[in-house]
Amino acid sequence: MATQPLAEELRPTTLDEYIGQEHLINKEAVLRRSIESGRIPSMILWGPPGVGKTTLANIIANSLDYQFYTLSAVSSGVKDVRKVIDSAYSLNGNAILFIDEIHRFSKSQQDSLLAAVEKGVVTLIGATTENPSFEVISPLLSRCQVYVLKPLSESNLLLMLKKASALLEKRYKVKIILTETEALFRISGGDGRKLYNAIELFVSQQVAAGKQEIEVTNETVLNVIQENLVMYDKQGEMHYDIVSAFIKSLRGSDPNAAVYWLARMVEAGEDPKFIARRMLILASEDIGNANPNALLLANNCFDAVSKIGWPESRIILSQTAIYLATSPKSNAAYMAIKEAQKLVKKTGNLPVPLHLRNAPTKLMEQQGYGKNYKYAHGYEGNFVDIEFMPKAISGSQLFVPGNNPRENEMRSKLKVMWKKYGY
Repeated sequence: MATQPLAEELRPTTLDEYIGQEHLINKEAVLRRSIESGRIPSMILWGPPGVGKTTLANIIANSLDYQFYTLSAVSSGVKDVRKVIDSAYSLNGNAILFIDEIHRFSKSQQDSLLAAVEKGVVTLIGATTENPSFEVISPLLSRCQVYVLKPLSESNLLLMLKKASALLEKRYKVKIILTETEALFRISGGDGRKLYNAIELFVSQQVAAGKQEIEVTNETVLNVIQENLVMYDKQGEMHYDIVSAFIKSLRGSDPNAAVYWLARMVEAGEDPKFIARRMLILASEDIGNANPNALLLANNCFDAVSKIGWPESRIILSQTAIYLATSPKSNAAYMAIKEAQKLVKKTGNLPVPLHLRNAPTKLMEQQGYGKNYKYAHGYEGNFVDIEFMPKAISGSQLFVPGNNPRENEMRSKLKVMWKKYGY
């Protein structure tokens, strides 16, 4: 009986066994050609959980017969990085340093990699679920090739499921019939590791119940999985459900519920920057000009938790969540840009009116560029009624102020200034 998890037992060891990411590893793909040539760049593998980032790094190391060092950004520091680099100096560049969750490395930790990567002491392979443009320092990013890994397709997942079923049949000496797969695919969310864990749990439960022929249906899978996977998984479906509940509580102005869902994420060890980033979006999308200070506080919150981390960040997140929940709400700015984009798609690239164009040359001036433009500061109240829209869409009202003190004040002002918009 196998003792290691199914996901480990089925982990591929060659590119030909690897499932998914065809754009990177098919016969003509740039990454595969680099691996087969024996010359690979330092790289960042960016993609969602369970799509094969760690597996791909292992395969690369095996293919090149390089010494493979692995560190986790969650538990490793500058001292660990230096220890690996010191060890790699004697290998003449035949060393790969794989750093999982590299987005969790601080600036100083990432700085400690620069010289070794630049000199070729180690080839860096970093794995991240976050956009490296935001999370990896520019000097390090410029020395790496970024490869984007996609969620596994349904055909990828089906292939993996068939492999898992064949192995589990041998392990338990049972017959597995794949009648329905939608529930397993939905639970996995494109994450191969979760798919393996789910089918392994389901089959082991059925074996424990004495089944010799195990039929996989949506109903039986959900009954087993929902009963056993009730804990928060920060990389899985529950992760998104709890984030959704948190955001909806903020939008719904309930600070108690917001802090409760925040605590669920804190206790699960969620990335504080992920929580802060979601609040930053909400501050503009759901509060906007009803309270412009909300965006400022949310932005400061993001900066603060980026510097501090756990456990102190929980206090800053709590303060911000309570402030956002108790702020007046308006989605007027969100709706305005949404309507404006819809209008642009409908009307296309309308010409800029001549009076709004700059006239840096005599020829442009002769053609009427800038003619009849009136400089607002030259008029009483710093306002003059001229047309700023293309003629074809003149009078299109895109911004509708919300019903709150600040935006009611905006509406009153706009009603006096812009009668054509119907305020």
